Amino acid sequence: MMDSPTISSSSSEFSSTATADQSAARSRRSGGGSEVVAAEQSRRWHDVFWLGIFVIHLIGLGFLLGVLGFNRFEIENRLDIDKYTSGLSGNEAGLTETYWPLYGVAGGIGTVLGWTWMLLLGSRATQMMKVSVHILTTYLAVISVLCFWTEQIFWGVAFAIGAALQFLYVISVIDRLPFTMLVLQKAVKMVWNLPEVMRVSYAFMFVVLLWMALWSFGAAGVVASNLSDGGRWWLLVIFSVSLFWTGAVLCNTVHVIVSGMVFLVLLHGGREAASIPANSLTKSLQYALTTSFGSICYGSLFTAAIRTLRWEIRGVRSKIGNNECLLCCVDFLFHLVETLVRFFNKYAYVQIAVNGKSFNHSARDAWELFQSTGVEALVAYDCSGAVLLMGTVFGGLITGTCSGAWAWVKWSDRVIMIGSTSMLMGMVLVGLAMVVVESAVTSIYICYAEDPLLIQRWDAEFFNQMSETLHHRLQYRSARAREVLTHYRLNDDPIRENAAI
Repeated sequence: MMDSPTISSSSSEFSSTATADQSAARSRRSGGGSEVVAAEQSRRWHDVFWLGIFVIHLIGLGFLLGVLGFNRFEIENRLDIDKYTSGLSGNEAGLTETYWPLYGVAGGIGTVLGWTWMLLLGSRATQMMKVSVHILTTYLAVISVLCFWTEQIFWGVAFAIGAALQFLYVISVIDRLPFTMLVLQKAVKMVWNLPEVMRVSYAFMFVVLLWMALWSFGAAGVVASNLSDGGRWWLLVIFSVSLFWTGAVLCNTVHVIVSGMVFLVLLHGGREAASIPANSLTKSLQYALTTSFGSICYGSLFTAAIRTLRWEIRGVRSKIGNNECLLCCVDFLFHLVETLVRFFNKYAYVQIAVNGKSFNHSARDAWELFQSTGVEALVAYDCSGAVLLMGTVFGGLITGTCSGAWAWVKWSDRVIMIGSTSMLMGMVLVGLAMVVVESAVTSIYICYAEDPLLIQRWDAEFFNQMSETLHHRLQYRSARAREVLTHYRLNDDPIRENAAI
């Protein structure tokens, strides 16, 4: 009976510790941005090894893509490469220009979807996010049925599993969506008042289109080759991993640029504040493409996969109930992923933008900041990243469906190859639009953890809603800890009695 007050007092101590740490953060930022200025003056190159790997990968893969596409452009086996793959042949060869237009359609549709998203950002963003959340499950199920109808059993099962996981995840986080939509609305409000960051996203989308022109040229050459299905799939998988990494690097470069701008706006009290440094966007762009680019390349390899795995495990963990065996297994995976999140999380990009640190150092500092202030409870409750990912996947599915439908009319045996790779192209293009909002979300949370008064000065009502939600989440965690300890005590008492006997 004496342990219950102890638990309550420890909960109060945790809340007071969080408040004290946030007060300490306020004192660190009270110098009017002096730390930011110091960081700008002492920026050094970080993660140069990964920068070199990324550049070498781009050069090498770009050359290979050009060779494979040119080998079957207008003339079959122009470069006489088929003699090296004679043992791997197994299909009738074609021409690169036969399949290249399908990828052109994918690039066009993905660009239109991305531009539409950014154009509607100020007026219809919330409705678009809600549609993405609720319609994605249905869309995945429909594609699964179509795959079964066309006798693509593997892909039918894959899309059916995706639809089931999406449905289960939405059900598990349905109570979090109101707060998530509130955060996304405020993030949209922030970036909509910064038209220069929107222009940065447009510019990077143009850069991605240039790379995709070369990438699709090589991919079309692979589809047109006389390689067996297994050989073509292996090449397309390698090219898809490359496109994913390249797209993630460009998206996270935009993330760093936008995060730096949003952080400055919140730190100085508004876009029109006289204290904002001149040419701040140019400096943010310069740092992202020079001293911090290696850190961006490094983080882009692992962050997306770890985040997705963490969302799924959190969703499953919250709905397990009292199944102790299953809970033990999921908890093991959960703590493993949480350890990875400490070194690979999207909030590192804000620290990179502001302080110019290495990726792992930035990720660790951001996570320790959240845990020391208690804001990690709020970050874990928010699903904005998952909602934006759903919109990205939905855009990719639309792109892949359009290209796949055209391919089905002409070459039904190659519809999955063209549809899946086109889907990836669409996801990269739509993701460049989504990342602008995600950058604002991450900056808002970092600023709230550093100094809640920055958010209060920007939007007092939003500050009150965030503080109230954080208070409820800390209370919930304290109650959950009390419940676990009580359950452990009840199970442990009979064991002690038997031991005494």
